[in-house]
Amino acid sequence: MEDPLDVVAVRVLGSLIEKEVTTPDNYPLTLNALVAACNQTSNRDPVLAVNETSVAERLKELSRRSLVREVYRSDSRAKRYRHVLSESKHLHPAELAALSVLMLRGPQTTGEIRTRASRLFEFVDLAHVDVTLQALMTLGTPLVAQLPRQPGQKEVRHAHLFSGEPPAVTAEPGHVGHVEADRVAALEQAMDSLRAEMAELRTRFEEFRREFQ
Repeated sequence: MEDPLDVVAVRVLGSLIEKEVTTPDNYPLTLNALVAACNQTSNRDPVLAVNETSVAERLKELSRRSLVREVYRSDSRAKRYRHVLSESKHLHPAELAALSVLMLRGPQTTGEIRTRASRLFEFVDLAHVDVTLQALMTLGTPLVAQLPRQPGQKEVRHAHLFSGEPPAVTAEPGHVGHVEADRVAALEQAMDSLRAEMAELRTRFEEFRREFQ
């Protein structure tokens, strides 16, 4: 099994997918254009500052893995680059759009994917996003994984797998048990306080009632 792609290689691949749709007249991209796409401050998380050398090195690695191809255009003398995920992984536009968002923005909910992928592909509804993610999760070599729902989160998030298995944001060993025990202890303390207050109110009420007997 090949080593996971690093953050720059993922950014390069995600940017190529994005620009194929959003700037078709300039696609495939020159090295300069690709560096600019990787360093965008909008629609990127995290924001990176990469140089030509770094991007060129990742392009070689992505080419070796049959994920990117070097091409030439008749109207340009500069080398250009395009992704070949649709061919190598047999992916549809909806799947490419979801992957691009996950590569460029990190783990996302289905709602976030639908909204942020709208420039690349118009999902009909959230169910359409779910079906697309399921397809990516059930490939022979899965490209997406569902992350465990974390405390305080209403929805689960999904992450791409080009960088390997995403680190699960879980509590440290024993931490969950401690949190639960602390929560129970706090509830018991609150109940004790309420009982004490009720007992005091009951005593005051009895004293008040005796005054009018």
